[in-house]
Amino acid sequence: MPQDLRIGEVANRTGRSVHTIRWYESQGLLPGVVRDATGRRIYSEYHVGWLDLMERLRHTGMSITQMREYTTLAKQGASALRQRRALLREHQFRVRENIDRWTEALALIEAKVEFYDEWIANGARPAIEPHRRVKAERGSRAPRRL
Repeated sequence: MPQDLRIGEVANRTGRSVHTIRWYESQGLLPGVVRDATGRRIYSEYHVGWLDLMERLRHTGMSITQMREYTTLAKQGASALRQRRALLREHQFRVRENIDRWTEALALIEAKVEFYDEWIANGARPAIEPHRRVKAERGSRAPRRL
């Protein structure tokens, strides 16, 4: 039988505040929360895992509307597996595109820091500009395929 958890225990286990957990529930993003005879919320391990998923989807840019859609589909059980998979597959594609953009941005930032390090160490402005360094590095490796 699943262990009943109170909201404070869930907050401690997930690193989220009680307020955040209640917000997820009020937004329809935390399915299956029941209340005991005194009206207190009762959570389970399922909710701990679900909060982790919702937080990761949020951090990777999924909209609250899409998260609600996913939660609604999850409540439908196995009959909505294909729709759930499709929604996550689309999100996966967008996340990978963002990772690629961030990787390119990080490469330029790193080249700029390296540029400043050389300038400070040598006392003279380096001849090769940061954006040219990145172009040279990018040209030496094949583009990433999704």
